[in-house]
Amino acid sequence: MDTMSPQQRHKNMAAIRSADTKPEMTVRRWLHSRGFRYRLNHRGLPGHPDIVLRKYRTCIFVNGCFWHGHEGCRYFRLPKTNVDFWRTKIERNRERDHRDYQALARLGWHTIVIWECSLRPASVRQCTLESLEQTLYHIFLADRQLPAGPSRTLHYPLQSEEDGTDEKLVAEP
Repeated sequence: MDTMSPQQRHKNMAAIRSADTKPEMTVRRWLHSRGFRYRLNHRGLPGHPDIVLRKYRTCIFVNGCFWHGHEGCRYFRLPKTNVDFWRTKIERNRERDHRDYQALARLGWHTIVIWECSLRPASVRQCTLESLEQTLYHIFLADRQLPAGPSRTLHYPLQSEEDGTDEKLVAEP
């Protein structure tokens, strides 16, 4: 049984934002303070990534544990009311996320997912953000070690959804 009236629940749910969330703002402030420059919610890329670092050819998604169904997380549990609705909604979100990550990989983009729970508490947040910085530097250096010229192609192994085999997809940046 819901403890709020339908009008209160509607007002509460309508206040939930999809952009400029606290976790996203934390990551953005940290990246900017470290000298990383980025674009926000790039409409031309699959999934409209929260943060796009073109220099690093990397998309960062800052996912809320509830809305994206972070398994094993203390912040994710299905509501007790309207369970079927929420289960299908979150499962659709997971499937859409997976499709978007694969599409980005096909286009030659690196994808990093930062979960809301990895930014709480402060000690975990610091570790997560430092790891993000190291990952971005690693991506930058690895991409620059490839031979230059028009024949430069990147091979990204992806798991095929139908038969579970690995297939190589080629992207030319």
